[in-house]
Amino acid sequence: MAEDAYIAALDQGTTGTRCILFDHAGQPVIWSYEEHEQKYPRPGWVEHDPLEIWAKTQKVIRQTLTQGNIQSGRIAAIGITNQRETTVVWDRHTGQPLYNAIVWQDTRTKGICDTLAQDGGQDRFREKVGLPLTTYFAGPKLAWLLQNVSTVRQAAGKGDALFGTIDTWLIWWLTGGPQGGAHITDVTNASRTMLMDLHTLDWDEEILNTLGIPTSMLPDIRPSSAARAYGFTRSDGPFGESIPVTGALGDQQAALVGQTCFDPGEGKNTYGTGCFMLLNTGTEIVPSASGLLTTLGYKLGDAPAVYALEGSIAITGALVQWLRDNLGFFTRAPQIEDLAREVEDAGGIYIVPAFSGLFAPYWRSDARGVMVGMTRYITKQHICRAALEATAYQTRDVVEAMEQDSGVPLATLKVDGGMVANELLMQFQADVLGVPVVRPNVTETTALGASYAAGLAVGYWEDLDTLRRNWQIDRTFEPQMAASQRDKLYAGWKKAVERTFNWAEA
Repeated sequence: MAEDAYIAALDQGTTGTRCILFDHAGQPVIWSYEEHEQKYPRPGWVEHDPLEIWAKTQKVIRQTLTQGNIQSGRIAAIGITNQRETTVVWDRHTGQPLYNAIVWQDTRTKGICDTLAQDGGQDRFREKVGLPLTTYFAGPKLAWLLQNVSTVRQAAGKGDALFGTIDTWLIWWLTGGPQGGAHITDVTNASRTMLMDLHTLDWDEEILNTLGIPTSMLPDIRPSSAARAYGFTRSDGPFGESIPVTGALGDQQAALVGQTCFDPGEGKNTYGTGCFMLLNTGTEIVPSASGLLTTLGYKLGDAPAVYALEGSIAITGALVQWLRDNLGFFTRAPQIEDLAREVEDAGGIYIVPAFSGLFAPYWRSDARGVMVGMTRYITKQHICRAALEATAYQTRDVVEAMEQDSGVPLATLKVDGGMVANELLMQFQADVLGVPVVRPNVTETTALGASYAAGLAVGYWEDLDTLRRNWQIDRTFEPQMAASQRDKLYAGWKKAVERTFNWAEA
């Protein structure tokens, strides 16, 4: 391995795709980014074009290698991280998608979930999979495709259909596609399908039969960091040479690794399209009694799997996008901070962005977004401020649930993701939680975690202590708000949340 080698991370997110090269210090050296189209064919439906995602992935790879003048042999390994529950089905012979990708935010499977819940309730499968029956997860999305799209059903019946989350889709194409591409997923992504048993780390036949899903469609489940590579890129592909693909993690688990939360009790919160807080629970599977998810944290090679509790929030950064794209409040997302700073507070309004229902800790698919407390006093600036505050309030909801399940009070909150550049939000987050919020030097921890998984597999990094030494603090936000004000504001938020319930009907 060349001393000046890099690890390449592909970060395929809800709104776009990055390719980043990381060096031995865990620093991003060169990167490229491309957005892809969001499709909303019906209210509550969200789709992506899988071929567009693959095309944008190839483009950012080539741009990164060209911009950095990266020569052959300088990429030691490749790691993948991805939007998790987004579901793709394609033809194994041609690579053509049989339908658009159904995105994790999509709510069309509410009827399927409600029907399944008639026998055993919303927690019917929770003991096995750690997840409630809700529209969030990939299994019901795949069941919907099989029930409603004839081309998917026919191809599955002939054994020609392949299913995967976006990691599987990209790895299959990177390693050859129809010419012998590896059809695999890692344990973290598999744990988000509602089809994998957390104890056995294998697909659960009973759940598959209940949902009518043939096992022939499913990828092999592999560790998140694989010394035995998932496969190798092809010389005629975007990397232009044979490189081992050795790391894969769902985006939030990748951020857990990127934040070096390797010990039980360590956790992080990622602020992106949605907001996701994970707490490492070690090798113990911890059931949640407070509306959290029990999920895989990561599995590094032959070491035992590490589990986590997760609080998932559907809409945070996506609310900023909505103000930008649907209402035209600003042209660039970072401008929301300047507008919000023009007012001292939100003027008494709250926005609860239940565009796709409410995720943790409520799990209400019937909820829809509300803006409450409106008066003639309210301006665009107040709405911008309320949109940022909604992210902080939703995070407090998750923190309180996590403290109840773990029995451990939060001391500090490690944060990452695109929204942590917004210092007004980070300060309000510290204020509404009453604990310090710590922003690391490298905030693209999702891609960093994928690179760590890939690099550990090939010996680019020696061990977890090496990764811990890479982690450095950029800034700590200390709480400045009086406890009485914090409690008053949060009580108003809880009232606003109640107003979202029982709106959508099946």
